[in-house]
Amino acid sequence: MAKVFISELVLRDGHQSLIATRMRTKDMLPICKKLDNIGFWSLEAWGGATFDACVRFLREDPWDRLKSLRKALPNTRIQMLLRGQNLLGYRHYSDDVVRAFVQKSADNGVDVFRIFDAMNDLRNLKVSIDAVKKAGKTAEGAICYTTSPVHDIPYFVQMAKELEAMGCDTLAIKDMAGLLTPYHTGELVKALKAAISLPIHLHSHATSGLSAMCFLKAVENGATILDTCNSSFGEGASHPSTESVVAALAGTEYDTGLDLGALQEITAYFREVRKHYWQFESDFTGVDTRVLVNQVPGGMISNLSNQLKEQDALNRMDEVLAEIPRVREELGFPPLVTPTSQIVGTQSVLNVLTGERYKSVTTEVKNYLQGRYGKAPGSVNSEVRSIAIGNQEVITCRPADLLQDEMDKLRGEIESLAKSEEDVLTYAMFPELGRNFLQERAAGALKPEQLLPPDTNMACGPFYAANEFNVTLHGETYHIHVTGSGQHGADTRPFYVSVDGVPEEVLVEALSEIEVYGGPSGVASGSGKARETGNEKKSSSGKRPRPTRPGHVTTAMPGTIVEVLAQKGATVKAGDPVLVIEAMKMENEVQAPIGGTVVAVFVTKGDAVTPDEALIEIQPE
Repeated sequence: MAKVFISELVLRDGHQSLIATRMRTKDMLPICKKLDNIGFWSLEAWGGATFDACVRFLREDPWDRLKSLRKALPNTRIQMLLRGQNLLGYRHYSDDVVRAFVQKSADNGVDVFRIFDAMNDLRNLKVSIDAVKKAGKTAEGAICYTTSPVHDIPYFVQMAKELEAMGCDTLAIKDMAGLLTPYHTGELVKALKAAISLPIHLHSHATSGLSAMCFLKAVENGATILDTCNSSFGEGASHPSTESVVAALAGTEYDTGLDLGALQEITAYFREVRKHYWQFESDFTGVDTRVLVNQVPGGMISNLSNQLKEQDALNRMDEVLAEIPRVREELGFPPLVTPTSQIVGTQSVLNVLTGERYKSVTTEVKNYLQGRYGKAPGSVNSEVRSIAIGNQEVITCRPADLLQDEMDKLRGEIESLAKSEEDVLTYAMFPELGRNFLQERAAGALKPEQLLPPDTNMACGPFYAANEFNVTLHGETYHIHVTGSGQHGADTRPFYVSVDGVPEEVLVEALSEIEVYGGPSGVASGSGKARETGNEKKSSSGKRPRPTRPGHVTTAMPGTIVEVLAQKGATVKAGDPVLVIEAMKMENEVQAPIGGTVVAVFVTKGDAVTPDEALIEIQPE
């Protein structure tokens, strides 16, 4: 009798898809015993964007999360999502970093590694697969499903054959945007089943509303493992609900054997947990058939929404969704999955917000067009390539073949802060972010982003803060519009406002803290003197001038200075990169608008900046 197995995604892809990957470990651990008793084929609980979110937003050590989950789930396979040569970052890493990361992930608790490459370039999977096999763990090769003029069933069947030959134990169809349709799913699974002997594992987001029907056609044609998500974090941009799939297959030859009542106890727990994260909910994570055109995957849409909100541009989401297919075609139809989803998505945002397509090109798009992520599935638009990289040579080898071993270098760069090999690997994934995390950990200053109270009816009023208001001071009334805020270090933070239409920067330094909704009555209470960590730093170098001249260099969107490339006194040509800024997790080179001499630099590395200020001044030739 055939039997279908279930992989549960509530601890990873569910909250990544619906609340921008914000669930904290403390909300996972209390329910682990019940999850462990269900009998899932695996629990996906690590990898993907969770590593980034732990370090960037939650200020948790992702390795500690993995260790804690391993201890709390003694009877269940822990599964992670690994981006091949990209691991969990946004660039390719040298082979020794890949091997070290896989080994440490296995040592700390990962049993199943789902390995994919955003370009479906299998050269980028081999080292990861070999490392997983060497560690004695399950290697699941994934084909990233997408639709385009170059992606068809023979294309995916050939991939599957090569993955089997590379030693994979199972094969995943990774439909990250919910593009599969029921009858096409049946045809694809049937063709794969005839071509390979590996168990077939189907992953399909529910964004288009079709995935549950696709699951039925998949199991009828030979798929034996399905990815589902507990209904508390299921459906929409997430996945078909676990309880619904279990109920649908019960009593048939595809019965999962899972206890529906026990699953519903887990649902009740996570429904309450989700309320804690209301501020990360999005209007763009429900069923949306536009995904069949724009192909934006579930894990991307909630993050894209949150990022646009941070740019004060959420009202332009429809323009961005319309721009994404254009950019994707111009880049040669890459599947939209991390990191290519972020690469295409961020470039689309830049194209929309700057008002001129490819006026600003991210570093990652340039690297992509140079072949540094692998071979594009289709033809790249030659005009876009020329704008981005000019006449630079496009590499044709496996990108990692150009990289020297990195682990010794990384250990040396972070040895003063790293307490373990895991710390070195955290730094490897996100150098600036990782160093800052380790510094704050050493200072005892790690502080997660604030979770605002979910109760809107408390005595002290609503929890939304006004971003536009009038202030009357000494008889004069000023119209204030808060346009954004920078990263805060310890107790200081820059806020970007316009006062009667004039852009200004306000540096706010906390001298005391207020615990809003501090007691049962909702009355605010002061917490006294500001805490002292010994790690305070200013987030900007003071007030910067407004851009008023052609030689003033500005940024297209708020971000953080990663590198200052041009110093005072330097001679630059129009188009030369003078700054590198990180915005929306992507690095973006800022070019000189004119040629001339740099006469002033108003920023330093780590500064938060906005479009309303001059960052560098160039005196024309």
